Amino acid sequence: MNQADSDRRIDRIEAELAIRALAARYCFAIDDHDLDAVGDLFTDDARVWSRDGVMDAQGRAAIVEQYRGRFAVLGPSNHVSHDHWIRFGDDPDLATGLLSAHAELYRNDTPMVTALRYTDEYRRVGGQWRIADRQLTFLYYVPLADYPGILGAEDRMRAYAVPAAADYPEGLPGWRDYRP
Repeated sequence: MNQADSDRRIDRIEAELAIRALAARYCFAIDDHDLDAVGDLFTDDARVWSRDGVMDAQGRAAIVEQYRGRFAVLGPSNHVSHDHWIRFGDDPDLATGLLSAHAELYRNDTPMVTALRYTDEYRRVGGQWRIADRQLTFLYYVPLADYPGILGAEDRMRAYAVPAAADYPEGLPGWRDYRP
């Protein structure tokens, strides 16, 4: 292996570590309701959106305002990231990721729990990795009292006035192959 190959491999390892730290910083910023820290996580042109359409903001300032509105109804929370699958292509300053997570929340005076995935695009800007696109999808988002048995229900999205179907796994191709 030549020096250039070694340098590229080290850069990839450092990039992956930085992206994992970015995911951790997100959880702490959200739980701390730290809008300055939230803004620092994203590129200037980033988008944060949810498949159900409840969230959709483009640009750092709009993302911060979106979280300001979310924080207005959220009390204490505990976001925990789990498995993080990061993929790189030919451009050393771009990566994609799939991150699984859980959160315990106090929303509108109700204790809630959620399992979700973040489908991300990351971009290195000025040597700093940031989130360029983040889509949230949900396995469930329910009041804590509804949690027992929730995985057997179809309407696992119960955070809002009208219960709705969850984003996954029912829509995933592999899931459909095994469910009539």
